[in-house]
Amino acid sequence: MSDTKPLPAAKPEVLPLAQQNERPFLPIVYQDEHIAVIDKPAGLLVHRTMLARREKWFAMQLLRDQIGQHVFPVHRLDRPTSGLMVFALSAEVATAMGQLFAEQRVNKVYHAVVRGYLLGEGRIDYPLKEELDAIADKMADANKAAQSAITDYSCVQQVELPYAVSKRHATSRYSLVRLAPQTGRKHQLRRHMAHLRHPIVGDTNHGDGRHNNFFRQHFNIHRLLLAATELSFPHPVTQQLVHCRIPLPEEFSAAFQRNNG
Repeated sequence: MSDTKPLPAAKPEVLPLAQQNERPFLPIVYQDEHIAVIDKPAGLLVHRTMLARREKWFAMQLLRDQIGQHVFPVHRLDRPTSGLMVFALSAEVATAMGQLFAEQRVNKVYHAVVRGYLLGEGRIDYPLKEELDAIADKMADANKAAQSAITDYSCVQQVELPYAVSKRHATSRYSLVRLAPQTGRKHQLRRHMAHLRHPIVGDTNHGDGRHNNFFRQHFNIHRLLLAATELSFPHPVTQQLVHCRIPLPEEFSAAFQRNNG
């Protein structure tokens, strides 16, 4: 007799951030007179865009209102990704921070939950063609050659759950992984994990819809399980090392803590 459990019934949907009436509060991890580092919630856009006209909240405007001054984003963090993001508090500092990113002097660490057992550690050196948006990038060169893309990874934890999410396997396996991108291509981490056949849970573009749906139903998790958890760089003014680290969002541990159903 099989020990496999039937898939659980769907739980109520979580209200998307974009539809929440209450103004979100942005946790500030670090701030001085030159820069601010926030913990961006999943589902929050960095700034206004023509591609999301219905959105109510944006990290740039929320932080500006929260600290009472203009802010300048110096790098991007995809809407579904949560975690550490740097804002400059002046145009001059924004230029200096941009130079640090261009010189690859900013070290970033992410954590993700992926499908399957991703064993050990390694480096993904797999060039990526630029992903173009039909509206925002309609003037871009669609035939541009693939660009170098490198990601270091290591497995942190694994779990096997007694649910047959796919017909091929009686159980389902997942890994918590640490990802350190050495380049900054669009959707690099999501595309590199998909390239290894270990897509990130919650990825609706490059992931596995069956496992995404399982996490929605069983754990009531409706987000991409990818977070920027660590950031370090020389301060653009003082040159002292700035090192920020945040704990994993609680959703990331759901499968690993509740593996008995």
